[in-house]
Amino acid sequence: MTSSASQYTWAGRFSEPVSDLVKRYTASVDFDQRMWRQDIRGSLAHARMLARQGIISAADLADIERGMAVVSSEIEAGSFVWSLDLEDVHLNIEKRLTSLVGDAGKRLHTGRSRNDQVATDIRLYLRDAIDDIQMLIKAFRSALIDLAEKEAGTAMPGFTHLQVAQPVTFGHHMLAYVEMFGRDGERFADCRKRVNRLPLGAAALAGTPTRSTAPSWPSNWASRQSAKTRWMPSPTATSRSNSPPPAPC
Repeated sequence: MTSSASQYTWAGRFSEPVSDLVKRYTASVDFDQRMWRQDIRGSLAHARMLARQGIISAADLADIERGMAVVSSEIEAGSFVWSLDLEDVHLNIEKRLTSLVGDAGKRLHTGRSRNDQVATDIRLYLRDAIDDIQMLIKAFRSALIDLAEKEAGTAMPGFTHLQVAQPVTFGHHMLAYVEMFGRDGERFADCRKRVNRLPLGAAALAGTPTRSTAPSWPSNWASRQSAKTRWMPSPTATSRSNSPPPAPC
């Protein structure tokens, strides 16, 4: 296997280098790099769980936290080099972390698959986006209320079926939009409840044999919540056996 092919997680049986066309077709880093904050937050929460369970050492955790701080500062400063060869945001950050802290960075992936890592990042990103949109909706509704109060006495025709109907005020017309966007906010709040589920622990398909699923999992709430990921365990990560669900992140 060539060094070019070895950079790809799926290229183990290939001996020829990957063509540029395939690189561009399979890589997602051009658009998923927007999730870098969520990827780092999820990885830090996972690392703290591993340390709390005694799977990695306190020194490894300290190295991972230090390395992730460097990666964050590089991305914020615009000096981080995103590589198409590394395909996505997850592998780009993992590769840079390993180059900074060595084997501790490799141990970060213990008990975690790329599958549940990606699912976690997407849910974190959507949750953050919903929160941002909710703030914008709140500000917009407040501005509409201010305008409605200002135009409370301004008369205008009301319409029904495109025909002139009852006289109303422009202020009352604006309040109709306050209610409309209020309902939109309710829809986003409902969507957030569905997004707010934790995939970590599902691993590649049906869980992981590491001690992250040990009976003491509720004790991980404190360390996981410190990463601002206050989630319930995902039903998809549990089974019908007597095994406890994966630790919340």
